Amino acid sequence: MIDNYDSFTYNLVQGFGELGVEVKVIRNDAESVDTLLALSPGGLVVSPGPGTPENAGVSVEAVKRFAEAQIPVLGICLGHQALGAAFGAKVVRAQTVMHGKTSMMRHQGLGVLEGLPEPFQATRYHSLVIESETCPDVLKVTARTEDGEIMAIRHASLPAEGVQFHPESILTSVGPKLMANFVQRCVDGGRP
Repeated sequence: MIDNYDSFTYNLVQGFGELGVEVKVIRNDAESVDTLLALSPGGLVVSPGPGTPENAGVSVEAVKRFAEAQIPVLGICLGHQALGAAFGAKVVRAQTVMHGKTSMMRHQGLGVLEGLPEPFQATRYHSLVIESETCPDVLKVTARTEDGEIMAIRHASLPAEGVQFHPESILTSVGPKLMANFVQRCVDGGRP
């Protein structure tokens, strides 16, 4: 897991640990992407964090290179924005700053969202979003808020997905299932 200096990182570590996953946490400026790839992980989670994708250490490069190496990637909040930036989307100010607020997520049941109720409630902590108009065709929008902001994306052909909301939050009741879906993708070697 790339830690983008966020207080939620260890909530994610705990959540994945409860699924039986051993998680190695590395700060976004502690190692090169080559070093991370040499660890041969079964998947990569890019954590939430403050700031922008451009200021998130190796996060953007790691998302792109891990996905291209067919290693499953899950970006959460800032990690989701890093996925967007890695493949050409613009990250902009959200319509409304959301810190500890919940919203209903409308989704298509794809990827890590498979088997989740439609819609579901999720907790948001962000002031930036992927801009819809610049989201390239290679990134498929898989969830939006009721007012249309992008809340989940997945790459059209590479094993990379992102969620803007926080699955580790207690108010995101579907979080454990979402994380289990990602773990299953890692076990299965990528995309379903």
